[in-house]
Formats: sequence, structure tokens, C-alpha cells
Amino acid sequence: MTAVEICIALLSGGVVGLVLGLVGGGGSILAVPLLVYAVGVQSTHAAIGTAAVAVALNALAGLAAHMRMGEIKWRCAMVFAAAGAAGAALGAELGKSFDGERLLTLFGGLMILVGLSMLRKHRGEDRPDVRLTRQSAPALLVRLLPIGFAVGLAAGFFGIGGGFLIVPGLIAATAMPLSVAVGTSLVVVGVLGFTTAASYAFSGFVDWQLTALLVAGGIAGAWAGARLARRLAARKALLERIFAAIVILAGVYVVMPG
Repeated sequence: MTAVEICIALLSGGVVGLVLGLVGGGGSILAVPLLVYAVGVQSTHAAIGTAAVAVALNALAGLAAHMRMGEIKWRCAMVFAAAGAAGAALGAELGKSFDGERLLTLFGGLMILVGLSMLRKHRGEDRPDVRLTRQSAPALLVRLLPIGFAVGLAAGFFGIGGGFLIVPGLIAATAMPLSVAVGTSLVVVGVLGFTTAASYAFSGFVDWQLTALLVAGGIAGAWAGARLARRLAARKALLERIFAAIVILAGVYVVMPG
């Protein structure tokens, strides 16, 4: 790789980490287009596989910061992740059978739809004290398990960490506040990312040198993003609009011809 390509890869990792730390999603949404259009990775499947590894590792960096802030609902995260991992394993096998260009276009369309859905006002009040216990399990599991599986299926199919789907999925299933959903989602992003990455790695679709550069840049970005998210926690509407705007703009860019 040239010096310019190395710098672009490091900057791309920084952007991915910043977004992951800030909103708990959108990392691989941006990573795949950045790898294809900025770094110049020729294969869409190689970009997806490389991004999956890097995003999963960057999610762990962001998770450490959110853990110190006490913003993780661990039981909800692990149930959601377990269901999601099963879906991701199936989705990854389906995704590898699709043509790369078609897969990228479908990916962009999904991003736009999810971003638009995030702009809609949520009904009901947040439940910051929500916990998965024996008493709450009957009500929570019937939502956590199917939503987790569906998110995992999409994450595996499109080769993404799935954070931009996980955050609204966790909110829909538990009504936890956005700031808590962001931190909790990073647990799931890591699990789904590694599940998808393993599938692509076994098929030879991971550039390990590029992955190392993305992770190096992503660690700094995740650290900054987690702290910025804490500052914006009191401005929930603004954080949601930032999240939605990032997803929509990236989706529009991906589906634009040429």
C-alpha cells in the first residue's frame, strides 16, 4: 500500500470508530462505501469482509468507554446477540451468493429506509430501569429474540455490524433510552460482526493489513465518539437526527449511479 492509501485507511477507521462510539451504529454502513470508493478495494465482498472484522474490533473499543459510564444492559444485550448470531450466520451465507454490485445497491436502499424510520417520533416513554429478570422475561423475550434474529439476518446478509438496526431494535424491544441502547448495541455489534467476519474470512474475503489500519484509526475515533455521545445524551432528539442523517446520506451515496 502507498503512503496515501495508508493515510486514507487510517482516516476511514477514525470515521468508523467515531460513528460507532457516538451512535452505536453506522460504522460498517460507512466502512463499506469508504473501502470501495475512498481506499479503492475492488471487490465488494472483500470490502464487506474486511469491514466486518474492523467494525467488530472497533465496537469493542467503544464498548470499553460505555462500560465505564454504566450504560450497558448486559442481559438484554446477550439475549439479543445470541438470537442475532444465529441470524447472522445464515445471512452471511446468503449474502456471499449475491452479485457484489447488486448487494451494494440493496445495502444502500436498506440504509435509506432505516434512516427515514429513525426520523419518526417514537411513541411511549423511555424505561431507563428496564432489566431482563424472571419477572420481565415473558414480556421481553418475545420481542428480543425475534427482533434479534431478524437484525442478525440482515447484518450477516449485508456483511455489517448491524448497529444502525440494533439500536432501534433494542429500543423497540425494551424501551430503553437511546444513550443506553447505543452502549448496549456495541455488545451485539461485536458478536454479529465476528460471526459475519468469520464466514467471510473462511472464504478469503478479508484484507488483514487493511483491517489493522482501520482498527488503529478506529480506536481513537471510538474513544472520542463515546465521550461526545455522553455530552449529547441530554439532547436525545439531536442525537437521533444525527444518527438518521448519517445513515440516509451514506445510503443515498451508495445507490447513486456512477
